[in-house]
Amino acid sequence: MSQVLDVHLDFRSPYSYLATPELPALEQDFDVEVRLRFGIPLAICKPDFFRPENAPAAVYILLDWERRAEMLGLPHAWPNPDPIVQSFETLEIASDQPYIYRVTYLGMEAEKRGKGIEFATEVFRLIFGGTKNWHAEDHLKDAAELCGLNFSEMEEAIQDSSPYDLEIAENIEARNRDGHWGVPTFVFNGEPFFGQDRIETLRWRLDKLGLRREGR
Repeated sequence: MSQVLDVHLDFRSPYSYLATPELPALEQDFDVEVRLRFGIPLAICKPDFFRPENAPAAVYILLDWERRAEMLGLPHAWPNPDPIVQSFETLEIASDQPYIYRVTYLGMEAEKRGKGIEFATEVFRLIFGGTKNWHAEDHLKDAAELCGLNFSEMEEAIQDSSPYDLEIAENIEARNRDGHWGVPTFVFNGEPFFGQDRIETLRWRLDKLGLRREGR
């Protein structure tokens, strides 16, 4: 039986977007089962992080993720609309968040249906790949159908948000317990690897543990 590799991510993280195309290769090359554990972005969980004095960190992320996407050959544009409703002038987080919860619940439902990686990859490409109004039902429905998922059933399933909210809280608690706060974070046997640029380190660890599949 394959060992579980937890991947913590959220749909506002451009680095999570950059990581998803590399997830299938982890299962193909190593005897592991990737389990997506979705969270809610830092902007919601810890809005105080986005104080004006922390603006340089936000500016750096906006610069860095685009050049890394270009280096990886991935389409890139800041989401329109942003999954988090936030002023880039004041960094204030709006109280009403119409996008992030819905798309997160859909990602979690896709994971429950065995298509988490596939759906997340398609949705991240919509969000960060330049698709205007990515949140529109036709885009998300098309993404689901590309993965062999029934979008109507998924929409119906997430009408009761309480089990998804509980799971999100459990995922965030588990990530903190495993020693990190950001995404994407990969956790194997309690050891965290933070960031899309740490996948090679993770692969090295899995190889060192003798988990490389024969012939890979």
